[in-house]
Amino acid sequence: MSPIVEVKNLSHRYSVQWAIQNINFEINQRGILGLLGSNGAGKSTTMNIICGVLNQTSGQVLINGIDIRKNPVEAKKNIGFLPQKPPLYSDHNVDEYLTYCANLHLMDKKQIKSAVERAKERTGISHFSKRLIKNLSGGYQQRVGIAQAIVHNPKFIVMDEPTNGLDPNQILEIRALIKEISADHSVLLSTHILSEVDAICDYVKMIEHGHLVFSGTMDDFNHSVKPNTFLLKLTNPPTEGEISRIENIVRIKSVDGNIFKGEITSEDDLPKIAESCVNNGWGLKEIVMEKISLDEIFAQLSGKRTINKFEE
Repeated sequence: MSPIVEVKNLSHRYSVQWAIQNINFEINQRGILGLLGSNGAGKSTTMNIICGVLNQTSGQVLINGIDIRKNPVEAKKNIGFLPQKPPLYSDHNVDEYLTYCANLHLMDKKQIKSAVERAKERTGISHFSKRLIKNLSGGYQQRVGIAQAIVHNPKFIVMDEPTNGLDPNQILEIRALIKEISADHSVLLSTHILSEVDAICDYVKMIEHGHLVFSGTMDDFNHSVKPNTFLLKLTNPPTEGEISRIENIVRIKSVDGNIFKGEITSEDDLPKIAESCVNNGWGLKEIVMEKISLDEIFAQLSGKRTINKFEE
């Protein structure tokens, strides 16, 4: 299946400063892609160009094979967009607003009513059809925002911070809705909440300093930075000095009585260390590599800091 979005050698400059340079990637027809990046990294610029809000300095963006700069009207028929603040008209009721949005997308007049009903049903707002949008809760207003993004049944949907400002229950509901939508559509999700990316995204792309620094599956992202510290639990522990003499241990320190934290050069060294502990009669209870959090992976990929869990 051909990709729904193709980004080719994309670059953009504001005045004299380049916001992004030579960005290349594709987005699949199905699933959820998380777009990550620090503030000012070029993420919003990339997203605005893909949505046709901003014309790039150079490069090309194809939406379902259509160049969005050369033929924006046709290309945008394939795009649904939910900005960080949903573009709602609060004095309209839900039906009036969604009908208006369907017309903006140049839908066939004969198909608009059924399209509105389908979008309401899918987002769980059918019972609010005649309710003024300003009288809906924040969670249901967000559902209306999602409904306007899918009312014309686009192949590609962009969501910018879709759970921003929602309570924990509403966040779970919106995440479930996004996952359901992704079964039939391609979803680009921009968010600063890494736990949200981990919970619902299939793929991740990360932009830093105007360049694409990571592209892969969520599992690839979780393992993109190799851990180098381990925890060791012994029932009959020796001194730190004795443990440090084991080959391949860079550093070791006592954490809490029988628990030690160590630094090694490779996870492959762990079995040898375990064998030495057993042979020396130190009562090996547990030896595990320390897990690197998503925040730490993000920090390292963004170049903000180098991870050194040994110092913690």
